[in-house]
Amino acid sequence: MTTALFAVTGADRLPLADGSDHPCGFWPEELATPHRVMRAAGVDIVVATPGGVPPTADPAGMAPEWRSYLDTVQDLAAPRVLEDADPEAYDLLFVPGGHAPMVDLAESAAFGALVRAMVEFGRPVAAVCHAPAAFLPAAAADGGWLFSGYRMTAFTNEEEGDTGLRERMVWLAEDRLRAAGGMFSASSRPWGEHVVVDRTLHTGQNPASAGPLARGLLDTVGVR
Repeated sequence: MTTALFAVTGADRLPLADGSDHPCGFWPEELATPHRVMRAAGVDIVVATPGGVPPTADPAGMAPEWRSYLDTVQDLAAPRVLEDADPEAYDLLFVPGGHAPMVDLAESAAFGALVRAMVEFGRPVAAVCHAPAAFLPAAAADGGWLFSGYRMTAFTNEEEGDTGLRERMVWLAEDRLRAAGGMFSASSRPWGEHVVVDRTLHTGQNPASAGPLARGLLDTVGVR
């Protein structure tokens, strides 16, 4: 059976440039949609968070549809410890978005090492919306960024402007990925579906991209 590791943020506050905090968490649609797509295809899904803390859903994205589905995901109440994950045990890695992965996963050397190990094993690693920033700690053998020179996408600066947080944030996902060496692209219109695959790296731009990203991952690992 194909096994997927869902690496979910454990953060629930985004520090802002003025010293205040913005409530956040994982974006519900970006966990629920890929989870539903993969579960329907028979994939065994394991949810893990930093320290094994129960993750928080961003209240701004908790529509009734997503709440109803997430209530069926029992792992969210008792996730595994992400730092203990064995990269050889999983066929793919998926990181849901929301602002919160920029707080913990993007600063986690342990998560970066896990991502690098999965890439070295030839396993696809995927992230959607803000979550491609979670791959920033993944270092290559020469000390540079593992994904420098890779084509990718993420939540854009323009889309961040629509959230009202762009000017208040300490850093932006698009800016940081470009600065690290990512070959960034985006949909021709904000909030449009956009998925980029380069070697084992799969990225999606925004919530509309979560389903297509998950279906592309299933094609990559040969699950129909």
